[in-house]
Parts: sequence; C-alpha cells; structure tokens
Amino acid sequence: MDRRQILKWLGALSAFILPGQATQFAIAAEGGTVRLVKTKTEWAALLPRDAYRVLFQEDTEAPGTSALNNERRDGSFICAACYLPLFDSRTKYESGTGWPSFWQPLPGAIMTKTDFKIIYPRTEYHCARCGGHQGHVFNDGPQPTGKRYCNNGLALQFVARADQLPALRA
Repeated sequence: MDRRQILKWLGALSAFILPGQATQFAIAAEGGTVRLVKTKTEWAALLPRDAYRVLFQEDTEAPGTSALNNERRDGSFICAACYLPLFDSRTKYESGTGWPSFWQPLPGAIMTKTDFKIIYPRTEYHCARCGGHQGHVFNDGPQPTGKRYCNNGLALQFVARADQLPALRA
C-alpha cells in the first residue's frame, strides 16, 4: 500500500470513526490537492438538497435543466461544495447531451473511479478536494483530448473571470 492509498483510506475511515462530529481536517490527495473531509451530515447542512443529492449521493439531475448549459462567459467552473476550480470556460463545449460538458479539467482537480451502476462500466469523476460527485467522462469528445467530461450543473458554480473566486470552503 503506497502513501496515497493510505491517505485515502484514512480519509474514508474518519467518517466511520467520528460519525456526526466535526471532521474538518485535510489530507494530501492526488496531484497535491489538499483534501477536505466532512461528514455527510455536515455537507447536507451546507448545501441545497438537490445539490447535496448529486454531490454526495451520486444522483444525476435531469438533462437540459441546468442554466450552466448556456453559460458562455469567460471564467471558471468551480465545485459547488468546496469551491475548488474544476474547469476553465475555454474547455467547455456544446455536446448536445443536456449537461455542461468540457474536454479537459484543470490539473489535479478531479479523481476518477469505475462506476457499475448501470452494469456497464463507466468512468465517474469527483472533485479531488471534497470528493463531490461531478459526472462521468466519455471518449467521444472533441480534440485535443477526445474526452467529454459530462458534468451535473448542480455540482458546479460559475465565476466570471473578472470576479474573484470564492475562498475554498473550510
């Protein structure tokens, strides 16, 4: 077991050891991103119900319902839970799927895992800082990456480039 696996295991274990208590501590995650760990109860108190369901119960919003589908301004798309910048607007494109789509995340911004919820394996991605579920990545996107990061709009917030990014949630 390497250092990263141990740190991930300790972060996951903390939710069981200290259920319902404040577990706001950070551990190093992949790519140098500092991991924010909170209980599901803590996240539920901070987020709107529908955003919580997407981010921490891995729900999916209905296609075509996000205002971010039509967001065309220059700026950053950040995690709606912890405010980590995940995507630059220059990587957003219209995929025709009904969800905001990007061809590349920011370096160190996401973690992936294999999802078997529909039996067929898919690559699911989460915020590297808080673990909030963002969406799935597919190999049918545009060049230069050929990837489509299909994101739940409820899991994101948009910040125009002219505006200051919010401080990362503690």
